[in-house]
Amino acid sequence: MGSSNNAKNSDDGADDRFTLYDLRVDVVATDRPMVCDHREGEYFLVIGEQIVFPEEGRRRFPLYPLAALLPLLPAKQRSTDDKDWMTTDAEIACPDPHCGGRFRITRVGKRSFSHAETTAVPLPPKDGKPT
Repeated sequence: MGSSNNAKNSDDGADDRFTLYDLRVDVVATDRPMVCDHREGEYFLVIGEQIVFPEEGRRRFPLYPLAALLPLLPAKQRSTDDKDWMTTDAEIACPDPHCGGRFRITRVGKRSFSHAETTAVPLPPKDGKPT
């Protein structure tokens, strides 16, 4: 995803900016042992369309917990109603039923992106009529 501040929709010159939350996903221990290859205190960031691993951390993350987290991350990046469970619920259990690990998803900041820099599909005209 790009992040220039002067992008405009080429059709009508309207601002095409939208905002997403940056996320931090932390490995959290519980009273049950972790049996998967993740460790308490490890984390990664989600910035736009990128998963970013910290410089000081490991460069790998177990596949199955990541597969369980991936569908939730784009939803957590977007603004939601204060009463929506997507706003209030932050911990996801490891999908291995024998593992005590959990993953806490925290919104850590906001970032602005341009529609034109993230897709080839143009915005529809403001009047809703096809071009």
